[in-house]
Amino acid sequence: MFRNRKALSFLYWLIIGILVFLFIFLLFQLFPFYAAVFSFVIKLLAPFLVSCLLAYLLYPIVQKLHQWEIPRSAAILLIYILFFGGTSYAIYQVYPAVVHQLQDLNRQLPVFIDMYQELVYQLYEYTSFLPETVHDKMDQWVARVETGVENLLDKLVGGFAKIFEMVVFLTVIPVLVFYFLKDYRTISGFFIKLLPKKYRPQISRMAHAIDESLGNYIRGQLLVCLFVGLASWIAFQFLGLKYALLLAIFMGITNIIPYFGPIIGAVPAVAIALTMSSHLVIFVLLAVFIVQVIEGNLLSPYIVGKSIDIHPVAIIFILLLGGQLFGIAGMIIAVPALTIGKVVIRHLIALRAYD
Repeated sequence: MFRNRKALSFLYWLIIGILVFLFIFLLFQLFPFYAAVFSFVIKLLAPFLVSCLLAYLLYPIVQKLHQWEIPRSAAILLIYILFFGGTSYAIYQVYPAVVHQLQDLNRQLPVFIDMYQELVYQLYEYTSFLPETVHDKMDQWVARVETGVENLLDKLVGGFAKIFEMVVFLTVIPVLVFYFLKDYRTISGFFIKLLPKKYRPQISRMAHAIDESLGNYIRGQLLVCLFVGLASWIAFQFLGLKYALLLAIFMGITNIIPYFGPIIGAVPAVAIALTMSSHLVIFVLLAVFIVQVIEGNLLSPYIVGKSIDIHPVAIIFILLLGGQLFGIAGMIIAVPALTIGKVVIRHLIALRAYD
């Protein structure tokens, strides 16, 4: 009886959450005015959101240093200098190379398209026995891919070229992160005081549960993605693959997506290798496979572990849903959103039982 009530309560809150999500999505899609307002609010709050995330990820390191009897102010200053100093140096070294490779890839794109069209024509010859409608679908798919790649490269090149327009954004973040780290307890205490006293203990436990599952997952995934990016760059450089840095960065970013990330990240590398040599494709696939074996069997189990504790079927479903709604960005935020939703629903059910 009790288990049935618990299952019904879980199903109730799950349906409510899905309906709210669908309502917001439909509102965003059907009303351009609300989309414009939402975009303005996101741009306005973006520095605060990014700073909050960075402070959230760095604060446990500050706490660990403080436990080693290092004064909190000194620990904050040390982490602050190391993180932003290292990040600034990395951007200084990587940024020119990334822009150069993007511009070169954009210039070479017509050549690559001609080569892939030749491959498509060869594929037509091998599949001549298929109905003409299949070939029409292939033409449409190739045209969509070409248009999508061209638009993506134009946006990336334009975005990197306009980096100086983001000076204010990049300057504000370090300042905000410093104050968020310095006043972390004060800020969290302020928000706790806004809650009704009756629910403060339960919501505090909920926040702690989210921190335990989500915080460890994000920190672990970032470390794993850093390894994948570095290992891929070394492998691609060794193999002489064009645009090695750009492809490795893409591999590292997409590795945030469970299951599908390695496949998505490998596609551009294989596509570029195909324009250079058929033998190189095999070596690139082998390098990607080795990196993923090391990541999946050695690093992820120890660094990430089972911090989210969600069944793989649920993860795959939420990844597909996020991809359908928001593309790759949706797939990246899908698992963290599911983790938060799981913890929130569980504690909301506990709050109802408490009432």
